[in-house]
Amino acid sequence: MSKTPKRPRDPNQLAKFIVDLSTGQGEQAPELPMPVRRAKAAGAKGGPARAKSLTPKQRSEIASVAAQARWKKT
Repeated sequence: MSKTPKRPRDPNQLAKFIVDLSTGQGEQAPELPMPVRRAKAAGAKGGPARAKSLTPKQRSEIASVAAQARWKKT
């Protein structure tokens, strides 16, 4: 997730900022370090792999526990 830079208050600087963003000349988000990229890729693979390895009964139990936690009255 890249964070948008703070908008300038001066109208002239704001206009330049908007033009820079629209033309792609604004500040670019820094590239993620290699360990972070690898962890992100592994996480994207992990969920589907886990769902594939679970039986339908196990998935149902996990879903019911999640639903109970979501709708629990405090």
